[in-house]
Amino acid sequence: MNGAPIAWLNRPVLFAGLEHTERLDFRGHLVVHGRPPAMSAEELADLAENVDLRGRGGAGFPFARKLRAVVKATARRRSRPVVVVNGTEGEPSCLKDAALLLRTPHLVLDGALLAADALDADQVVLGVTRADTEQSLRRALDERRFMRLPVSVVRLPERFVSGEGSALARGITSGIALPRGGGVRTSDSGVGGLPTLLSNAETYAQLAVAARLGALPYREVGLPSEPGTVLLTLAGSQVVETPTGVPLTELLALFGMDVGQGVLVGGYHGKWLTAEAAARALVSRQSMQSLGGALGAGAVLPLPATTCPLGEVLRIAGWLAEETAGQCGPCYLGLPALVKALEEVVRGGGRAALELVENRMRAVTKRGACSHPDAASRFVASALEVFDDDLQLHSYQRGCGRPVQDVLPLPVVESAGSIVVDWTLCEAHGLCTSVLPEVISLEADGFPAAGVMPVPPQLLQQAARAVDRCPALALRIQ
Repeated sequence: MNGAPIAWLNRPVLFAGLEHTERLDFRGHLVVHGRPPAMSAEELADLAENVDLRGRGGAGFPFARKLRAVVKATARRRSRPVVVVNGTEGEPSCLKDAALLLRTPHLVLDGALLAADALDADQVVLGVTRADTEQSLRRALDERRFMRLPVSVVRLPERFVSGEGSALARGITSGIALPRGGGVRTSDSGVGGLPTLLSNAETYAQLAVAARLGALPYREVGLPSEPGTVLLTLAGSQVVETPTGVPLTELLALFGMDVGQGVLVGGYHGKWLTAEAAARALVSRQSMQSLGGALGAGAVLPLPATTCPLGEVLRIAGWLAEETAGQCGPCYLGLPALVKALEEVVRGGGRAALELVENRMRAVTKRGACSHPDAASRFVASALEVFDDDLQLHSYQRGCGRPVQDVLPLPVVESAGSIVVDWTLCEAHGLCTSVLPEVISLEADGFPAAGVMPVPPQLLQQAARAVDRCPALALRIQ
């Protein structure tokens, strides 16, 4: 089974029953957890509020508020809602939801079905991007045989933006997994235009656990202000379930890690903590925020002293720019421009390069169709603040002297071929980049930045459209 190693501190809750087995089938799940109770929407909302259940996908939005918003939208529109499980997890530094879907999928299904019954939902949809999680969920549905309402699994393109709420709802509806923009909430209009309760896999698993235990037993673990356990992905490879309130340094030490030069918390849409701040941090949303970080999607990435911090940041910023949905200028133009400016800083561009980076960050903030450009800019800004000493070395002394060791994980993308430019024909129309911004970028003169550009398998059809779009017939797929 293609999943990260899992571990737990003290008694496992979400991972209960996995001490001696690789995966809990439905029979084993019932032996460990039993059947969840039936609850009304208001009872479920009260429970979620009592245990302060928040979305575990990154934003941390209170689940009770989201549930009540769907109830109101359903009553207003006189329609039945849809319940969606976000199991896409498009960030390479985060594997916790995949671990749940691969190892204990029935706990996630329980939470989703519990919410669906409470809302009298029309259907439940499980959105994923990985082949193994899709297979695990389909197997789990087969094990259940009979369910009271339709439950389906939809596999979307494995891209970072596929997990954005409106992109997921749009992808389930039409197959086009791109952010919708416009500020419309999925609770009002999501899948098929219906009110949609959308949350990530861990959130539904936590809901199932809380419903079985009740509020008071659930609150016996973790901090009084943030009860329960959380799932974290350490260094992009190890998934661990831990009660809230555990010191971050103690948790890292258990797995042979330390805070190093600093720790990225919340993943690539998160923030950096200095080594000093990380040494004081607890596994807690409030603790991380008070120190300048964000627990977010639960990714914890310590940076070893042996690698170049700004080189690592540049790698991730480049990937974030490539993951643009290509729908708005701040994203498909602004983020690549920010990366180029950051490259100049790393190469020793001095004060002018630093000012250009600051200008590029301002240009993308609060102007995108979704939160991706804001979060990517925030990631860069946080790094420049935390690694200020290295920033000075790179800006004015041409480097810190350390190699880039590729510590921060990125997906391994196999190329399905390459777009090749015939320079004798190219007339710099630029139409190709509007079709394939993930692969083709343009220089200031309007010509492609490279003559040969690898194309990932999932973009091969898009690459063919870019070739057809070129009026000068200057492109071909090799």
